[in-house]
Amino acid sequence: MTYDLVLRSRRTVLPDGQRAAAVGVRDGRIATLAGYADPLDAAAEEDLGDVALLPGLVDTHVHVNEPGRTEWEGFASATRAAAAGGVTTVIDMPLNSVPPTVTAEALAVKRAAAAGRCHVDVGFWGGVVPTNLADLAELHRDGVFGFKAFLVDSGVPEFPPVDPELLGRALGMVDALFVVHAEDPRSVRESPPSARYADFVASRPPAAERSAVAAVVAAARRTGGRVHVLHLSSAEALPDLVAARADGVRLSVETCPHYLALTAERVPDGATEFKCCPPIRDRDNQDRLWAALAAGAVDCVVSDHSPCPPALKHAETGDFAAAWGGVASVQLGLPVVWTEARRRGHGLADVVGWMATGPADLVGLSGKGRIAVGGEADLVAFDADADFHVDPGRLHHRHPVTPYAGQRLTGVVRTTWLRGQAVTGRTPRGRLLRAGTA
Repeated sequence: MTYDLVLRSRRTVLPDGQRAAAVGVRDGRIATLAGYADPLDAAAEEDLGDVALLPGLVDTHVHVNEPGRTEWEGFASATRAAAAGGVTTVIDMPLNSVPPTVTAEALAVKRAAAAGRCHVDVGFWGGVVPTNLADLAELHRDGVFGFKAFLVDSGVPEFPPVDPELLGRALGMVDALFVVHAEDPRSVRESPPSARYADFVASRPPAAERSAVAAVVAAARRTGGRVHVLHLSSAEALPDLVAARADGVRLSVETCPHYLALTAERVPDGATEFKCCPPIRDRDNQDRLWAALAAGAVDCVVSDHSPCPPALKHAETGDFAAAWGGVASVQLGLPVVWTEARRRGHGLADVVGWMATGPADLVGLSGKGRIAVGGEADLVAFDADADFHVDPGRLHHRHPVTPYAGQRLTGVVRTTWLRGQAVTGRTPRGRLLRAGTA
């Protein structure tokens, strides 16, 4: 039996752990798993040796911003960056694009903007705003992977927040996944103009997350709906989340690389490239997030890639109040998390669970996020022992602004394959995904 491609690695991360193995690919899917030295007839073959072979990562929290704010980011640049970081599937957030993805017509506009421009596979979230409850069912039928809601100001006027009561109404209207930016506007205060990072953090305290999470849990408990808490930064909300799940509430939660690798104590004043909402918090909080990951209380790690033009970061004044809140990291998430995970005693199988299998399962992409026979041959050659310094000039997202500039990280993506074909960044081969068709 001839395979289109055979990849061999002594460090292949499989669903049951890491071992030496060979992966045979035919027609874009994984057709066989064999021993590392087993003879396999192949049109092309590559022996990675001690370079690890991982499943392609699935990033379910990416702001591509196209159409409408393509000067911030676009499908070509964002997906090229994703592939360079070992991400083979992204799910695009419904806001920062114009129009936002809150109607079936807007979804069609988004898909037209993405068609033929994606270097990895792309799916789409719908949105929940106060005026579109009647549109949710049609969006769901049209294949969005779920619906995003903000409980606090989103930062863009065309995507206003909802209150917990309206969120509960939405949960009762369609049996879909609802992903929620959980900060309580009553606990968030307007930050005064300031270059002090401590002033910005104080404006979005942990209590804002904990009270919003409580409201989300109450809505899910009342309706039986399925909810997912986005970008958890405060460990103070974890006890409520753990207790709710123990009670049978349909609930999951994510965190992000910047919360796991950066700490408030080390954010320089005026360094607005570190601004995100909710904010990066202190080291003790970070340790508690890692403990929650290890215990399974946090389900996945995704980027919340949210770039903007450099001028919107107000680097010249260092004013955290005025700066756009977002970290652009879809290309760097894997080495950022691996650097810190390895230091804390975790293995590559843990990182794969958090960044590939977990997000794939969240959105029902059973054929992605794992190296298994029958699954899509989305694969990554990851040199887990190689170090590099982050050079913003080598990043592929539209604007090379990053809080990781100059940092030394461990883990280099050598090659990314999408359905068995190496992603070069020249010929877009990504597909547009619809929920329920994986």
